This record gives sequence, structure tokens and C-alpha cells, in this order.
Amino acid sequence: MTSPVPSSVIVRFAPSPTGNLHVGNVRAALFNYLFAKKAGGKFMLRLDDTDNERSTEAYAQGIETDLAWLGLTHDIFARQSDRIADYEAAATKLKAAGRLYACYETAGELDRKRKRQLAMKKPPVYDRAALDLTADEVKAFEAEGRKPHWRFKLADEETTFDDLIHGHTRIDPASLSDPVLIREDGRFLYTLPSVVDDIDFAISHVIRGADHVTNTGVQVQITRALGATPPTYAHYSLLLSVDGRPLSKRLDADFSLQAMRAEGLEPMAINGLLARLGTSDVVEAKLTLDEIAAGFDIAHLGRADIRFDPADLDKMNAAFLHMLPYADAQPRLAVAGCDLGESFWETVRPNLARFADVKLWASVVEGPVSPVIEDAAFAAAAASVLPSEPWTGDTWKLWTDAVKEKTGAKGKALFMPLRLALTAHEHGPELKNLLPLIGRERALARLSGASH
Repeated sequence: MTSPVPSSVIVRFAPSPTGNLHVGNVRAALFNYLFAKKAGGKFMLRLDDTDNERSTEAYAQGIETDLAWLGLTHDIFARQSDRIADYEAAATKLKAAGRLYACYETAGELDRKRKRQLAMKKPPVYDRAALDLTADEVKAFEAEGRKPHWRFKLADEETTFDDLIHGHTRIDPASLSDPVLIREDGRFLYTLPSVVDDIDFAISHVIRGADHVTNTGVQVQITRALGATPPTYAHYSLLLSVDGRPLSKRLDADFSLQAMRAEGLEPMAINGLLARLGTSDVVEAKLTLDEIAAGFDIAHLGRADIRFDPADLDKMNAAFLHMLPYADAQPRLAVAGCDLGESFWETVRPNLARFADVKLWASVVEGPVSPVIEDAAFAAAAASVLPSEPWTGDTWKLWTDAVKEKTGAKGKALFMPLRLALTAHEHGPELKNLLPLIGRERALARLSGASH
């Protein structure tokens, strides 16, 4: 099954700037970006920053930095803190329609109600007692100094929507409490601003985690109560840690984009892995977001939660580097002081786990290297048959055949001493390609035990 390509797409990624983005958050941004990219639509970044106690400008800037690093550029930008008047207008409309009502219970009173319901084996659903308050009771509460919080009155009817991943979905409001939309201090909670923004910015599709399915039922009702048509929804499975718990900003700092960038991981390796995890598609490295978007289909996303193993990201990172063309690598090689030409890059890239590893092999080529000489007589014999330059990709075989004939060594006993002498490492790029880069002068010096 392939999901239909819509004619007009506007999607949004709506993080709260209360912490650093981790791979679980970024998956939401990536799916929305790829969906819009493939459909020729628009991608919106909306900062849900109405929680002024926890939201910070540093986190907001960090989100923009992380998305830019991944290449997930937005077409539309908004901050909820700039749109309070729009949310107040929506609240006024809901109050006038009798769908938003004032409640005066304290947190302690609500907690005691829930405990009584649970003790009676009843679901802890708000009993709508506030709807029965008399004018005198309201005055008495206000005289005590109580400020109301405001709840949205859910319609007593099953709410349905068609989900691009889960299919036809039903939410029974009888199992839900009327949600609080406005706190006692007048601040808006997440739900109403989100709905108002989706309406005002003409969001066509809301693509988010399966933990929002129930919340979607509530938002569908609020959207309709405001006289608008709900967007199309898609709820993808969640990303879990290796031990099976949901990822969190607090517990999984190593999975933050900030940490991954510092560790030297490639943004396209992260994009490539996250785009395919949990699908039936082949997980393989891609060089560009356009390539990933071309093969992205929301209908291919599975419903089962997925464990995120950093080892898979390490493999994807290496696979990306191993296919990276010299033209793309050259500017970064120049910045790192390691631009030794295309043949050098093509020689060393199959051995890179991180791009920074290229510095090691540049130092092996240019020196100085402290050679490891385990048998000076063998090294001297090898030096005596070292071919004259110019050297090509055939020089290594010609030379090792000559060393074998002169010393009788073969297999590991032949190749390992030469690798240790030339590079001081037991493993590395193929020496048939590395030897011409090292050159005869440095090779002779190293075979004699000199640091060169």
C-alpha cells in the first residue's frame, strides 16, 4: 500500500524549547520534512514555548542549530509566545459556545477525587462538578481567592479519524476527562494553542508519535468546535532505548543531536537511519535528503515500537563515509589540513568510522611515523628490493613478490612486518594503494627504523 500524494501539503514540527533535541524528537522533524519534500509542500518549525518557566532562548536556538545541521530547513516559522492574542480569541469563542467552562477545584481536591474513584475501581475521569456550581458558590470560591482553570467540554460521542498509519481510529470520550486548556494563572496548556496554530497556518497533515493518538481525539473535537476541519493525522511508532524505555531529554543526553555532533557523527547518517527504522525498506546510506525523500512513504512505517541501538548508527555513519565522493569531502579535508588529493581520499575512506579518522591516515602518509621493526634483517632485505619510482597500484605486488623470493616469508609473516614498518599500525587501508602515497623516500627511511 502506498499513501496518496496530497495536492497541497503544509506540515509542522513543534518542539518545546525546554531541552536539547534527541533522536526521538528529530524523527518527528525528519518524517514531516520528508513528507513535505516529496509532495512539494512546506515544512513549518513552530516553537511551542508557552511554558515560560521551562522554555529558554538557548534551547530555542539549539533546536534551530540542530535542524540546520541535519539539513531540515523550514519554510515557515512561528513562536507560540507571539500568538497569545489568537489563543485568547479562540478561548472566548469556546466559552461563548459553552464548550469551555471554569473549574475551581484545587490540585489537592482533584487528587482526592481521583483516589476515591480508583478505590471504587472506577476510571479517574473528571466528574464535571464545576458545571453544577451556582453563582453563589462561584462567588464564595472567588472570595477565597481561588482562580479558575478552564476545561473543554468533550462531546459525548465517539470521535473518529482516518490515520495514514493506523487506519480508521476511534476515541471514546467517556474514558477521558475534559481536558484543562487554561491554567489558574491564565497560561495556556499545549492543546488549545496547538489546535489554533494548525488552523491558522492551514496545517494539512499532523505527523507525530503514537503516544498522541488519544490527544488527537481531543484536538479533533476542539478543531470542529472552532468551526474548522481537522488535518489528516499519522501516528508513527515510538523510538525506545536499547533497554526498552522511551527516550527522554533528561536520561538520554548521549542521544541528543548536540552530543552526536560533538562525537563526529554525520548528519546524513542520522537522517538515513531514522528514515528507515521501523519500515520494511532496506536501511542503506544515502548522500542527500532528496534521495531519502524520493523513497519515503508514510504508509511503510510500522506500528511496533523500535529500539534504537547506537551500534546501528555507527554502521550507517561508516557506510556514508565509505561512499562519500571526493568532491563532497574535499572542503572538509581542506579545513582539517588533510587534503592530499582524490587518490588519498579514495584509499582511506573505506577505513573511516568518523571523518576525523582521516587525520590519522594523513599523518601516516606524510609522517613522521615511528615504524615498528620486529626483525631488522627482514626489513633490510625488504628495503634492498624496493622498486624504483614511479610507483603505481601494481608496485605493492611486485615488491612483496620480490621480498617473498628474497626472504622466504609468506602470508602474515610477509605482510604484517611490512605494514608495521610503513604505517606503525596492524590494520588500515590497502597497502597497494597506500604505498604510492607514502613514496619511496619515506618507505626506505621507515624500513631502516627511522621516524619519517
